[in-house]
Amino acid sequence: MVVQTSRRGILLALGLGILLPRLAVAQRVWRVGFVASRARSTPSNRDALYDAFVQALRGLGYAEGKNLVLEWRSADGRYERLPALAAELAKANVDVIVTHGTPGTKAAQQATSTIPIVTIAVADPIGNGFAQSLGRPGGNVTGLTTAMVDVSGKQVDILRLLVPKASRFGMLLNLGNPAYEFVLKETAASADRVGITLVPIDVRAVKDLGRVFGAMKDAGINGLMVANDPLFYSGDWQRAIVSLAAKHQVPAAFQSREFVVAGGLMSYGESLVDFYARAASYVDKVLKGARPADLPFEQPTKFHLAINRKAAQALDLAIPAELLTRADEVIN
Repeated sequence: MVVQTSRRGILLALGLGILLPRLAVAQRVWRVGFVASRARSTPSNRDALYDAFVQALRGLGYAEGKNLVLEWRSADGRYERLPALAAELAKANVDVIVTHGTPGTKAAQQATSTIPIVTIAVADPIGNGFAQSLGRPGGNVTGLTTAMVDVSGKQVDILRLLVPKASRFGMLLNLGNPAYEFVLKETAASADRVGITLVPIDVRAVKDLGRVFGAMKDAGINGLMVANDPLFYSGDWQRAIVSLAAKHQVPAAFQSREFVVAGGLMSYGESLVDFYARAASYVDKVLKGARPADLPFEQPTKFHLAINRKAAQALDLAIPAELLTRADEVIN
């Protein structure tokens, strides 16, 4: 039997042969895992950082419900849960795992040596064993570093200018985060050089903040430094810290301007909103075939000083002219 095929049929078949692989590529659904210390952003409890990450992914062409599935795993402030959550994502065989900070990155690195890991705001990636060098990480981890220790030292100087008679600063941090052992040591040394005693204040649940702030006056705390812990950036933590600092008349220094916009006194540091948006570009490169081993870690180059004049007035603090001159942003 002879089968006759028209020229039109041959061309149609050839066309489909070319088109189908393209359609298969276009319809690929990417699965991005996120190991987080806090819950995902919701309409009732917005998280500016996570929102920036999702929005940046959308700008790069990745949309949930179309070509993207975001697998969120939250430790709800309990860092001991991170290894199990990272292992869960590794078993789910996601295309890339995103983390924030040292604990989540260590958990992800222990869970997999093959799935690419993009880390946001991690301190000392070489010292923590995440990279052989910043320029060529050499493993499955890459992302953005933070100058946490340098920033904390600068905060001591700025807060001292705002509260010149201070002798004791508190440092609000979550000691469940192992990164802060080194940060606390170095910040205490910076404070000691200018005659300030640094008092660590460990807090791991938002419900404990009221008690913590209530005890500061009795402890002789003249000013407060709020560490750059991932947990503190969820909406409920941010609102509670800012409102309690105002209620108890505690001058507080933050690392993110979002706290100052919300009513906090001052901030100095890198933009974590920008970090989260930049992390999306790393995810995009990895999904397009780049190897983390070859993607350099990005180091911060811009540091933002924001001062809330209204908050200073409420605390009866005079803002020195030199600070107003140095400030990148003054909120009235």
